[in-house]
This record gives sequence, structure tokens and C-alpha cells, in this order.
Amino acid sequence: MQRAALFSGGDAQRAAGDLGELLVPYMPTIRVPKSGDRVYKTECAFSYDSPDSEGGLYVCTNTFLGFGREHIERHYRKTGQCVYLHLKRHVIEKVPGASGGALPKRRNAKLFLDLETNSDLNSDDFEYEDEAKLVIFPDHYEISLPNIEELPALVTIACDAFLSAKSPYRKQDPDSWEEELQASKHAKTLVQLDNGVRIPPSGWKCSKCDLRENLWLNLTDGSVLCGKWFFDGSGGNGHAVEHYKETGYPLAVKLGTITPDGADVYSFDEEEPVLDPHIAKHLAHFGIDMLQMQVTENGLRDNDIKPRVSEWEVIQEAGVKLKPMYGPGYTGMKNLGNSCYLNAVMQAIFSIPEFQRAYVGNLPRIFDCSPLDPTQDFNTQMAKLGHGLLSGQYSKPPMKSELIEQVMKEEHKPQHNGISPRMFKAFISKGHPEFSSNRQQDAQEFFLHLINLVERNPVGSENPSDVFRFLVEERTQCCQSRKVRYTERVDYIMQLPVAMETATNKDELIAYELKRREAEAARRPPPELVRAKIPFSACLQAFSEPSNVEDFWSSALQAKSAGVKTSRFASFPEYLVVQIKKFTFGLDWIPKKLDVSIDMPDFLDISHLRARGLQPGEEELPDIAPPIIIPDDPKALDIDESSVMQLAEMGFPLEACRKAVYYTGNLGAEVAFNWIIAHMEEPDFAEPLVIPAFGEVASSGAAAFGAVGLDNQPPEEMVAIIISMGFQRNLAIQALKAMNNNLERALEWIFSHPELEEESEPALDVMDMDNNANANILAEMGSQGPRIRDGPGRYELFGFISHMGTSTMSGHYVCHLKKEGRWVIYNDLRVCASERPPKDLGYIYFYHRIPS
Repeated sequence: MQRAALFSGGDAQRAAGDLGELLVPYMPTIRVPKSGDRVYKTECAFSYDSPDSEGGLYVCTNTFLGFGREHIERHYRKTGQCVYLHLKRHVIEKVPGASGGALPKRRNAKLFLDLETNSDLNSDDFEYEDEAKLVIFPDHYEISLPNIEELPALVTIACDAFLSAKSPYRKQDPDSWEEELQASKHAKTLVQLDNGVRIPPSGWKCSKCDLRENLWLNLTDGSVLCGKWFFDGSGGNGHAVEHYKETGYPLAVKLGTITPDGADVYSFDEEEPVLDPHIAKHLAHFGIDMLQMQVTENGLRDNDIKPRVSEWEVIQEAGVKLKPMYGPGYTGMKNLGNSCYLNAVMQAIFSIPEFQRAYVGNLPRIFDCSPLDPTQDFNTQMAKLGHGLLSGQYSKPPMKSELIEQVMKEEHKPQHNGISPRMFKAFISKGHPEFSSNRQQDAQEFFLHLINLVERNPVGSENPSDVFRFLVEERTQCCQSRKVRYTERVDYIMQLPVAMETATNKDELIAYELKRREAEAARRPPPELVRAKIPFSACLQAFSEPSNVEDFWSSALQAKSAGVKTSRFASFPEYLVVQIKKFTFGLDWIPKKLDVSIDMPDFLDISHLRARGLQPGEEELPDIAPPIIIPDDPKALDIDESSVMQLAEMGFPLEACRKAVYYTGNLGAEVAFNWIIAHMEEPDFAEPLVIPAFGEVASSGAAAFGAVGLDNQPPEEMVAIIISMGFQRNLAIQALKAMNNNLERALEWIFSHPELEEESEPALDVMDMDNNANANILAEMGSQGPRIRDGPGRYELFGFISHMGTSTMSGHYVCHLKKEGRWVIYNDLRVCASERPPKDLGYIYFYHRIPS
């Protein structure tokens, strides 16, 4: 890159006086960031370059977007913007003073207060030095900063605002719940009392009451006290807060969340969850070695659990020296705070050639066609992430030197390996109440969320998510008339139930449970864990067996009857994703996990699960819809109280929960939760449920009965639910009309017709016929059916995602992938050759089809 230095030779005085003149033509394009504007001064919009990178980062003074050296010219040509703020962070070796300990002063120390520092930096040998300058394109004139006296006032104000701007990810849009956790101001200077308190590994209870759940350890004096009532159902009497008010001791850690990767810390003074960079030292003060800790249902287990049994250690292959891997395809991802579920899924996704070709193979075209704000474009962010993981630019081995002295220096120098997917997470989770938070999430739910976005944002003629899509044939039989109905639906994951009753080590499990209860009663460390061993064949058998259909209405009998349903594969996908259904709900409605070992096969043949369609001798159920029954007393309508209580235990008002379940037709707590999110700002949100009589102009009544509105429009409540999931209004109406206002089937219809999302309003006119014609119209619109890649049902395992912890609300995810004939473990930033891949403890498995 050619540069013309603004200050040159002895003419520097004259050049300084010309700065105002030089910037005059560009003044209209220079904007001053205001409160709420996002200044991307830490990350390139198209790559993972940052001020730490060799070429630094260029921030546009008009759009506030950041660009690395490889992409700045693209933005200049596309927008014509000329003035950029160039930021560069240097790592320099400290020069000892005469006494051997003097340190040089840092230049521009105030510039980058909000930039992250490299935790690998040895502060005894190296320090940061930050540099900023204005660069004017296309001639690359440079103006060093600060240069307050020579610059126009507007430029000075703008530069100061840029340099002091906070991270754009610290707070999301007002509708999002995310706020990035920050280090507590008390963490570094926290005083801990030397009172001899030691915390046992289990058997805790609040020191002021008898509660044994939702307990918090005060990091100053070691008091164990209960918290307040939280949305997740955990409760307390608020003694931890009372203790803070009495003593002023600010920080507490939640017992039961301490793992080798961190813990949940709350600051009473700052009134928010915080990070404690010194948490290991603070816990060690009370005898807790967090490197040996793992989460359990009622507390912690220490190193009495042997490494060969502990889930945390087995899955992360602790105790084994693992060889780090570098280069293309071996790039780690930083954990942003419970974002390991995202890291694990994206590592698996970009190990698939179809996704590599769609995004990385089309990277130049995607970048050239990206909107003016590429941070808000799905395909751009996918291409950026794919390139970051596969290029090898951010996964380089430590530098080596031929000279011993250079080797000694290099091995202490910080390595900037791995990528931080902040921009990707901010975009892909935008508007989603769970993924936009910093809470732990279910990797399976995130996988489906990602596939939904891929479907809605096609790149090229082929959609890479086609490799996962398959058709499921559902055979429903009336047990009384013996007549059957065959239907098909689209799916992306094969969900296998865990057949606990088939455990091959039942005697060991019974003996372990007795010992565990005895230890808990005596407040002793629990015995060595015995994990249930489940044959994979039993899980496959449970998948293929018929299941009862609740509330089945037989069109043959024109009445409710007993019914059974059997699922088979109408097509086999190119890549088969298998989820082991380890997570369930306890009696308290808190998600829990079945800790089992399943002998997952390296080679899988499910050809026997191929659907066969209507068989000779079978008689189909008549195609008659159930009648709409209007009760004499609408208020007598059944409401699923279990779903109501599940929502209420999350902290929502009881009446709002009843309305949510009612207006979503008793489809379950998850669908009702979406209704709550979409309506919680309404003034009557918590008002008692009032069910209108049939015939009133009220969309909620229609929603309850599943009826069409008086103006032949779908119930507005159902439309709102679909819109709250991120779909357009016209598509929501179209889907509901096509499926006779069946919300669940409407969602399936949307997922199987992604090409219709961008269609305009005139498409609705086609759907405005009477409901009896909807099936024919749907057949005409989707005559080709969903895009599938059918083939043989024989597969080979190439990856799996494992979960550690007791529920989806906590824990950690790790991904193992088979690359170049060997297994590799992806544990956030750590990427190493796997020595003992724990294939029996996985949660989600990835298989690819074996060519016939």
C-alpha cells in the first residue's frame, strides 16, 4: 500500500497549518457518534482482523464500520467514503531501567480503554502500546493522533468520540435481553477475611434458614445464604441480599455453578451478574479447587470422582496430554460467556463441504453483494465465520527461531489464535429471547434456529441446509376401526429416545443409588458414579415403536378414540443428525439430563426404517375434519394447567400465563412462551382471561377454537405468534390459511416452503378461497415438494457434540470431529488431536451417507 506522508522533511510546520484545508472537502461525510450508535472499532465487518492484527483496523468516520487491510479498499470503492480512523495495537518488549525494574511510559494510553487485552501476555516482559491516525483515501494521507490544535473542531470531537466509544456488543437493541458481562470493579481489590471458613463439597444449607437450593457463597466471609426468587423456578428468602446490606460484602458466587470453566458471580453493589477474573483465587481461599469441580444436581463433587468417570473430565479428555492442532479447519472460537453451544454447532456445520462451498466458496460474490451494513446480513456473517474457521489465518503455530535467544523470546510472546464470534452471535441471535442472552442454551435448538435462518436466506441456486432435510412418514391408526392415515412432514433431526429400562447394568445402578442416598443423608462425598449403559439398538427400537396419540379424533367413528402413530423415513438425508433425548423435565419443571452411556456405532444402517406407504389390505381414514364444538359456557374450556404452571414458575403473571396457553390452543409451554414475549408490553398483559362468546369480533376467541375469523382471516393471535418467531406477516397469514389455522402445521408448512417467504402480498389473494380448497391450492403451489436428497440409509459417523452438566440451563458443550482420518476435539479456543473421543457420551451426532 503506497502512502504519502503528510508530515515530511522540514516542511512539517507548513503541513500542520494545512490540515484544516486538507479536511474541508470531507467534512460533510464525517459524523460524530452519538449515544446509542455502534462503533465497530474492535473487529472487521468481513474478517476477524482487529487493531491487534498486523495491518490494524480502519474505522469509517461515516458508517462507523471497521475494516481490515484486505477489505478497506472494497468499502472505499463501494461507498466513496474517504476518511478512516486507523487503529493499531503494538506489543512491545519492556526495557528495564537502571534498577532493572523501571518501565517505559505508554504512549496514547487513554485511546483504547475498551479494547480487550490478551490474557496470554506476560506483563513482566511485554506491554501494549496503542496508536491512532486519520487516513484519507485514495492517497493514504496520514494524520497522527492526537493532533488537537491543528485539526478542525468537528474532526477533533469525532475522533474523541470514536476512541472513547464503548463496545457495540455491550448492549443489544432495546428488545433484546443481552448485556455482556463485565468484570466487577470489586474483583481485583476484594478483601477476604481470614476466618478459617472451609466450604464442604456438598450438604450445604442457608445459614439463616433451612433452604438447600439457590445458595450463594459470599466471597468475603464465606457465608452460605439463600437468594431471592428467580424466573427459572429457584427460590429463596433473600438472606444473601440482607447479608450484603448488613456487611457491605459485595460479591457472591452461586453454589452448584462452579466448574473448571468458571462460575456464576453476582455483585450486590453493582446489582448485576459480573465476571470475576480472580475467581479461582477467591474460591481457593475457602478450600475450593475449581479446576477439580463439576456441577451436580445438589452441589459439587470434588476429585473423589475418578477421571475415568467424571463427565467433565472424560468429555474434555482431561488428564491426557493433547497435541494442539493448527492451520485451516483447526481454528478455535472464543467463549463469549455461555456461548459454547454456538461454537460447537458452528464447528460441526463448517466441517460439511456443502456449507464450505456455499459460503466460503462464494465469499467474494457474497462480500461484493453485501448491503452497506454487512453486520446485518446473514450470508455475509456466515461467509465471514466460515472463512475465519477454514482459512488458517487465525490458527497459526507458535513462531520458531533458529537462534536460542529468539526462541526464548518468542515462546513468551502472545499468540493471537482463534476468533471471537461476537458480531456473528449478535446478528444471529437478534430478537431471540434466549439466544440473545448470556444464558446457556440447548445446542439442538440453536441448530434448528440456524437451519431456519439458512432456509430464509438462500445463497445461490442450492441451499446448503438441503443436506439435512428429510421427509417423515407418519402412519396414524384408529385402534377401534383399524383404519389408517398417512401424512408426511419435513424434519432435520432424528430424535432418539433413551430406553432407560434396557440398561445392561441395572444391579450396579441400584447399588449406586443406595450408596448415594446414604452419603447424602450422612453429608459424605458421594460414591463413584455409575452411569447407565444403554444399547443403541434399544434406542433405535424405541424410535420405531408406535406411540399413543393423545386426544385422537377418528374420522371413521366421527368421535374421539384411541390412536397410535408410527414414524418412518420417507427419504434419507445426505447428512443424518441424531439427537439423543437426554433432557427431560423433573417434577419441579426444571430441565434435567439423563446421565447415560450409549454405544453409538461408527457405521449406521437405518434402511429398515424406510417408509412403505399404504399397504395392501389397509383402509384409509375418511378425509373429514373434526367439527368445531362451541361450548355453552366458553369459560369452561380446558386449559393445560401444567403449561400454565411451567410459565408461572418462570416469573410471569399467572393470568398472563393462562391467556398465553389459551390463545395458543394448548400447544404447550414453548409456543405459549412465544405468545408471552410478543404481548408482554401490552397494558392488559396481566389482566384476567376473558373469553368472548362465539361470534364476537375478537381474534382471541377464534384462536381458542381454531376457527376462521369473521372476515375469513386467520386469528390475529396466531399470526402474532408466527411473527414473533421472525417471519413476515403475509407469510404467517398464508401458512395459517393453507393449514386451516392449525398453528403447529402452519409452522411446518413455512419451514417446508422457504422460497415463499419473499413473495409479495398478491400471493395472499390466491389463498383467499374457502378452506376446503386450501389443500388443492397448496398442492399446486408446492407441486415439487420440499427439496430433498434421498439415497441409501447407510451412514458413517464424522462428528458429535457433547454436553456436560445437569440441564440445558447450565454446563458446557464440546465438539469432536473426524478430520483427515483422526478425531479432533474443539473445546472453544482449544483445538487438539483427540486421544480418547467419548463417543458414548455425546448429545448430538453427525453422520454422512456412505456412497453406494
